Amino acid sequence: MRQSKGADVANLSRLMTALAAVLASAPARASFLSGDALDTMADVLALVVLFVVPVVVIVLFWVVHVLPEKIAHKRHHPQLEAITTLCLLSLVFGGLLWPIAWLWAYTKPVAYRVAYGTDKHADYFDEMAQKHGAGELLREDVFHLREELEAMEARGALPPNLKTLKDELARLRLAEAEARAPAAPAAKREGSA
Repeated sequence: MRQSKGADVANLSRLMTALAAVLASAPARASFLSGDALDTMADVLALVVLFVVPVVVIVLFWVVHVLPEKIAHKRHHPQLEAITTLCLLSLVFGGLLWPIAWLWAYTKPVAYRVAYGTDKHADYFDEMAQKHGAGELLREDVFHLREELEAMEARGALPPNLKTLKDELARLRLAEAEARAPAAPAAKREGSA
């Protein structure tokens, strides 16, 4: 059987196109560099892989394993020291304890407030004392801080710095009450006159 003349021309056209593509293609190269430039680039790449990559990986590993400690510090977790210790142990054990430290940093121990009267770390109270000294605390924050210090004192002895802070807040509350008290009778006298 003979193919039609149109099919022969189409086959011949495809063959000529393929032949032209083969003849027109340039030889393939594995790199855009050649000779000494290729050797220099390989040396630089080897040095980066041997020295820079391990340092970056170690620093990244360390930063990730310290994250639970940073989170616990930011959230004023009452067991910050224990979380810090667990983070260090996680570094030693290759990260096996890290998920536990991460979860622990995001939780507050339920029985801690019952036992100690607060669910905040001592650093929180030091920070609040500094803000109070600078006059940056809002009235609601002062009220909440006073309540927490009273609850802590009811559970046991306060550390000396927190006892001083509680006494100072009590004096401030007394001064506010005295400032309001004389203003109230004067307003009554003016209203009755």
